[in-house]
Amino acid sequence: MSNKMSFNKYRLVLAAALLATGAASAVEVPATPDARNCKADYPRAALQNDEEGTVSMSFLVSSGGEVKDAKINKSSGYKSLDKAAVKRLTACKFTPGTKDGAPADTWTRVDYAWQLD
Repeated sequence: MSNKMSFNKYRLVLAAALLATGAASAVEVPATPDARNCKADYPRAALQNDEEGTVSMSFLVSSGGEVKDAKINKSSGYKSLDKAAVKRLTACKFTPGTKDGAPADTWTRVDYAWQLD
């Protein structure tokens, strides 16, 4: 019977710890790029070689909507496509992300698909 009481006590302590952690965390909404103005030009060599792929990137966007940092999470498989996507999206204006309803620096993930028509 003491094992059952110990288990129940542990469950209550764990639940209280989870509730306390959730209450302390901020509600964060990531920044979003303006898709209409963030279209990259297909690199000429990539066009000639019929290269396609999707590059997954992360951007640290300031509370003013400018990119402060960028990194590639997963390559498209082609350096020229990756480089062109990062270069173009870094120059884009983003709608700033928020923390607890106020504009803030946030990381956001963007997947950019290169497809030949």
